[in-house]
Amino acid sequence: MSHNPVRPWRNIDRRKSRQIMVGSVPVGGDAPISVQTMTNTVTTDIKGTIAQVQAAAEAGADIVRVSVPDQDSSRALKEIVRESPVPIVADIHFHYKRGIEAAEAGAACLRINPGNIGSEDRVREVIKAARDHNCSMRIGVNAGSLERHLLEKYGEPCPEAMVESGLDHIKILQDNDFHEFKISVKASDVFLSAAAYQALSEATDAPLHLGITEAGGLMSGTIKSAIGLGNLLWMGLGDTIRVSLSADPVEEVKVGYDILKSLGLRHRGVNIISCPSCARQGFDVIRTVETLEKRLEHIKTPMSLSIIGCVVNGPGEALMTDVGFTGGGAGSGMVYLAGKASHKMSNDQMVDHIVEEVEKKAAEIEAAEAQSAQAAE
Repeated sequence: MSHNPVRPWRNIDRRKSRQIMVGSVPVGGDAPISVQTMTNTVTTDIKGTIAQVQAAAEAGADIVRVSVPDQDSSRALKEIVRESPVPIVADIHFHYKRGIEAAEAGAACLRINPGNIGSEDRVREVIKAARDHNCSMRIGVNAGSLERHLLEKYGEPCPEAMVESGLDHIKILQDNDFHEFKISVKASDVFLSAAAYQALSEATDAPLHLGITEAGGLMSGTIKSAIGLGNLLWMGLGDTIRVSLSADPVEEVKVGYDILKSLGLRHRGVNIISCPSCARQGFDVIRTVETLEKRLEHIKTPMSLSIIGCVVNGPGEALMTDVGFTGGGAGSGMVYLAGKASHKMSNDQMVDHIVEEVEKKAAEIEAAEAQSAQAAE
């Protein structure tokens, strides 16, 4: 986040990490925090997996992970990579040959646990394949699958055990002169994840992949992820994130972006500011917001929209948004443009009108950005 001298309480000083590349996406350093998700189709269902990757990318995913559990999946991965609009991470567990095959198939990154790959010779083979095919890696430590000797040493999954596991895996890669890696230390427990990431951030300069693993369904998982990831991001930790939900991957992407938008770390699409509604509302706020969220999904330009039911907070909120609507009386409300009261609009026509105003404003912003870019050339 850029320095804000006017509102210093909004500043987030990001941890300085080194930068790696996941395909065309930079991760770490001063790169934007990227949003990831993972397909939940059977990978050998090539058509279905590609469709899910494309839907996630359309929703804003920068990177998509695909599980590669067997040789048939490795074969399918090649076509999936070819059709994907974003870099693909291959999720590898246990069998070192899957890692080699995934690198050869064009995966941009391998998600591995080096300790599970096998002998040092096998690890070296995977590293060679990654290096030969310009493929980065993610070391994925999970509280639910810690090494037996660490569980015996510490008695249970704990931050110290997770960090030790991560550093052991880092050493394996670094001993083989491989440095294009990022790392995660995930747990389903928010406290455990947060403590592990904080300790890890002080022990390595590797980019951090944030996540609360197995967070739950759409509602509970979103809340748990927002608490865990939000606090870490607020502290300046994290270079790429994945929200793990028992839901459509597109929902993971939406939640991830909303978390980043709430902290001012990424901006994409329309940020709707709306009231919870009450007896003072001049129109059906909840139904209107639900409709507008769907109608405005196609807008990718960062901008803000306030939908407030009455004049208590409506004008004040509209001062800080690109477009606003505040409920009034007699079946109509006030439309605000660039923070200023512009004109009245009837409630029965407001949705279509707001969509038009938002589309118009998005076009203006895009034109101004294009003109600015052209002038800078």
